[in-house]
Amino acid sequence: MNFVSDNAHGAAPEILHALAEANSGAAPSYGDDDVTARLRARMNQIFEREVAVFPVVSGTAANALALATLVPPHGAIFCHAAAHIAADECNAPEFFSHGARLVTLQGCGARLSRETLARELRRFPVGSVHSPQPAAISITQASELGTCYSREDIAAISALAREHDLKLHMDGARFANALVHLGCSPADATWRVGVDALSFGATKNGALCAEAVVFFNTEDVRDFEFRRKKSGHLVSKLRFLSAQLLGYLEDDFWLRSARHANAAATRLCGALQSVAGVQIAHPVDANMVFAYLPDAMAARLRAAGARFYDWAPASDGQTLVRLVCSFATPDEDIARFIRIAQGDERLR
Repeated sequence: MNFVSDNAHGAAPEILHALAEANSGAAPSYGDDDVTARLRARMNQIFEREVAVFPVVSGTAANALALATLVPPHGAIFCHAAAHIAADECNAPEFFSHGARLVTLQGCGARLSRETLARELRRFPVGSVHSPQPAAISITQASELGTCYSREDIAAISALAREHDLKLHMDGARFANALVHLGCSPADATWRVGVDALSFGATKNGALCAEAVVFFNTEDVRDFEFRRKKSGHLVSKLRFLSAQLLGYLEDDFWLRSARHANAAATRLCGALQSVAGVQIAHPVDANMVFAYLPDAMAARLRAAGARFYDWAPASDGQTLVRLVCSFATPDEDIARFIRIAQGDERLR
């Protein structure tokens, strides 16, 4: 019963099969191979326009390199305080950009609003050498609390970005989960609502270790390829990253996997709501459930082998926990988790 993270489960058989196929014979290095060429064509098809696609190994690399390309060293990047780039990437965006500042903001459900951004932008006078210069907004889709921005939300933030000559970056580590929730096309969820660059995640949804930076406007690519090489993220056998991403997209595997994870989280949330003493903390839009569990219940679950993450310190006999479902979460794990939470004595 592992609900710690969607990173906990291994690679999907479809991804391993794609890797095995790419392992046959020799191929050019550094992305000059046929597999990477096919990935570029497939991404163009999925996003319904020509895009620039750059595979990397990690989401941190994708976020940091994308933002460093879009933002000057004296720039300011506006993001939610809970965003992965602010809370979990060890200052990577600042390091890769050689000094750009993250400006962290609050917002309901770990989401930014146009109103909050507009108010904060007034604090940074454009042209003043004494102030970081506003350069980009970064949103996380799905957010760190498992909530999703609607297309209207993104369009409103994008319009504000355009008014202030800012770039809009999307951290899409769980982009597939958000897309399933929104029920729209990848194009409708990104460039059609004003997203300039996307960190396209696959690792959390069945890949072994593969993410990609996607630029929707070629002029934004700038010196990205040099930054990727300089940072050590241009993999020599790049075809093995591309193969994972190609296998991920094949026959809509990525959406099927996300659909399974989201549905599992919805079932888990629905069942937990009926357990006495449990309170659901946030809407479940994607594949994460945040719930207040009585400490005795949490201890009982852990004693029975359940694994999950304490999101906040215990208070008043309860702890806010995060429960993450993945492409491989078994139905029985959810059913057993609920039985133990209910105190079913037969499990002793």
